[in-house]
Amino acid sequence: MEPDLFTAAAEDRQERDPAGSPLAVRMRPRTLDEVVGQGHLLKQGSPLRRLVGEASGGPAGPSSVILWGPPGTGKTTLAYVVSQATNKRFVELSAITAGVKEVRAVIDGARRASGGYGKETVLFLDEIHRFSKAQQDSLLPAVENRWVTLIAATTENPYFSVISPLLSRSLLLTLQALTDDDLRGLTHRALTDERGLGGAVTLSGDAEAHLLRIAGGDARRALTALEAGAGSALAKGEDEITLETLEGAVDRAAVKYDRDGDQHYDVASALIKSIRGSDVDATLHYLARMIEAGEDPRFIARRLMISASEDIGLADPTALQTAVAGAQAVAMIGFPEARITLSQVAVALALAPKSNAAYLAIDAALADVRAGLAGPVPPHLRDSHYKGAEKLGHGRGYTYPHDVPGGIAPQQYAPDSVHGKRYYEPTRYGAEARYADVVERVRSRLRGEQPPGE
Repeated sequence: MEPDLFTAAAEDRQERDPAGSPLAVRMRPRTLDEVVGQGHLLKQGSPLRRLVGEASGGPAGPSSVILWGPPGTGKTTLAYVVSQATNKRFVELSAITAGVKEVRAVIDGARRASGGYGKETVLFLDEIHRFSKAQQDSLLPAVENRWVTLIAATTENPYFSVISPLLSRSLLLTLQALTDDDLRGLTHRALTDERGLGGAVTLSGDAEAHLLRIAGGDARRALTALEAGAGSALAKGEDEITLETLEGAVDRAAVKYDRDGDQHYDVASALIKSIRGSDVDATLHYLARMIEAGEDPRFIARRLMISASEDIGLADPTALQTAVAGAQAVAMIGFPEARITLSQVAVALALAPKSNAAYLAIDAALADVRAGLAGPVPPHLRDSHYKGAEKLGHGRGYTYPHDVPGGIAPQQYAPDSVHGKRYYEPTRYGAEARYADVVERVRSRLRGEQPPGE
């Protein structure tokens, strides 16, 4: 096994002075059976179990895998467990520091190891999303020919950050955020295990609840907070981590949000869906997460403007005006005061009546146009202001609506291919109910019919 991931020096130091390593390192699982959570990936015969030698190779040998999940869910831990498999050569690279040269060196070494003494090579590549397209391309021959078995870890959506040829040659395994029960079991183990705190302290119930809350599904964060709380308690001569001690040791929870990563899109999506669902409290929660993470206020304002048209539309025609005014104010004042403006807009949108009729209408019309239903403009609607237009019959027969009672002239406006199509179907929500009545009367008059009720 190569010492790249967990060097011999570090391992020796840890063996000599285990307490000198962080609790999260000391509690790192040694086998797949010790891994917390991710049960959907650890069944018998799974790719990960085959990687650690629990199944034979051959033509059905273990495939390369891409581990995708939020921080603290066990991507590096799984790589560590694989690195302990004695029948495989293990090499680690970080996309932060490695380049094509290092990748080629690993591949050459893997081919020599395979041809010279039949040793398989597992390459763990951390943060593969940081590799450029050219750097990812350099992995393809090795993965395709199984010169190496690749374990690539990423916190970013691989459909956006990993090239398609590499995705198609690997299994994509999605790690899920750990549940409170997962973290509770891990915390109890860390409190009692000799590799951990060895029973030196206990954890009160309310402190445990707070720890689970600030961990946010992140095992590393949970163990780091536990270690900080234990150190604070022992320094005060106490054998229990109380809520007060833990709060003092861990000032505040880090916001689980990466402005440049997948969380950026997930939290923004949750904000819009909460507005659409009229849940004002959830709306404010996601807005607060974006603000606390330092999100660009202009990005938030743009999302709110889109929501005003997509999800509210004519049910409240003032919603777009509110969102646009809010965006202008945000651009002028910036943070921290912009948080108040964003909150005002988000609350107004969440509580507004909802209609997606305008959104559905334009998409339906676009679908017809893209399908080829874009016939010629009726002759009477064509431009008649240029020389020769009259000879072509342009404008002939056009009725000027302002010349007829009611301002609606019964005549065909749409091309023959879509004549009679109904794209806009107004709802009966909010102010759009008035439009629903108007559109039916107008459509009747355009057909030359007497509107219902007149």
